[in-house]
Amino acid sequence: MAGHTQNEITIAAPLELVWDMTNDVANWPQLFSEYASAEILSVEGDRTTFRLTMHPDENGTVWSWVSERETDRDALTVKARRVETGPFAHMNIRWRYTKVREGTRMEWTQDFAMKPEAPVDDDWMTDNINRNSKVQMALIRDRIEKAAAEQGAAPGLTD
Repeated sequence: MAGHTQNEITIAAPLELVWDMTNDVANWPQLFSEYASAEILSVEGDRTTFRLTMHPDENGTVWSWVSERETDRDALTVKARRVETGPFAHMNIRWRYTKVREGTRMEWTQDFAMKPEAPVDDDWMTDNINRNSKVQMALIRDRIEKAAAEQGAAPGLTD
């Protein structure tokens, strides 16, 4: 068995702004509430390798891992995977962006499996990712919409 999640949100901001802000990995700690730091390790073309470090959890544990993202601006997609998998056997994430009348729809699809010795199973992690994705996506939406308003940027498709 493996885990699979799919979450989406519509952001009332132009696609270009949503793309730029969500793909600026170095600034993720200002976009996501869960990351204490994002360290860029290498950039090769459209591929970025980076280390994410979370804020301490309720037990004081600080989680950190290396991931890799490859952006495809023409297809409006990003493929990401954990290089240092930690408790995951694998973790792959696909981001998809769509221009819609209201602004930009951003979708996250995550496919993963927990290692047998992990402290939680695939079902627990699926529920956890679904809960957390909704929180983070709403926060990202609010922060991007605020930036769009400050820039006077009009969301969505025009007639």
